[in-house]
Amino acid sequence: MKILAIDTSNYTLGIALIDDDRVIGEYITNIKKNHSIRVMPAIETLMKDCDMISSDLDKIVVAEGPGSYTGVRIGVTIAKTLAWTLNIPLAGVSSLAVVAASAGHYFDGIISPLFDARRGQIYTGLYKYDNGRLIVDKQDHLLLAKDWVAALKVRQERVLFVGNDLPIHDAVIKEALGDQAVLAKLTEQNPRPAELAFLGRDKEPVDIHSFVPNYIRLAEAESKWLEANKGKND
Repeated sequence: MKILAIDTSNYTLGIALIDDDRVIGEYITNIKKNHSIRVMPAIETLMKDCDMISSDLDKIVVAEGPGSYTGVRIGVTIAKTLAWTLNIPLAGVSSLAVVAASAGHYFDGIISPLFDARRGQIYTGLYKYDNGRLIVDKQDHLLLAKDWVAALKVRQERVLFVGNDLPIHDAVIKEALGDQAVLAKLTEQNPRPAELAFLGRDKEPVDIHSFVPNYIRLAEAESKWLEANKGKND
């Protein structure tokens, strides 16, 4: 099965092509640039370099969020458009699960991928490997970083923290957890799009038309609008 994976959920732009158990190619950048004008050229370049054409594809897999509101929306929209146009299945995978899978294969403990959500908050969840398979220990959610590490301290388990936003929160993590916390290496921070492809390979396809990103929370602009208009239509 030939799969195209797309991840634009944060600064990292990741595109991958796999064929069954083989990684054919990956494209990864971690720079603050507009994904909307870079995704399709990146896909086209990777496919050309890998001697593939769109009709070769059997499935599209996309990082569905959480993450940057705009970034998640761009990736999901492009993935839905490609899947519908090519008439092939589409699957969505948690953006946090991709980060966990990119660093935690050989970690004997729980994995906490994280994205900064501003104001001391993080998007995170808990994952672990069981017989080579990534499973969810605690669902993705949004909360204050200090509350998260306090809850993890009670578990008294080694925790691997991973994600490009770790430097924003590593002081809070280290102060609360000490040696209980393991910080992933710099080369392990970027979400690997090939991991995304493998995570989505066996997932059930979604309904393309009803599939929406998992923002976890409303976009800030929408939240402010709802707050400002609270009670006006009651």
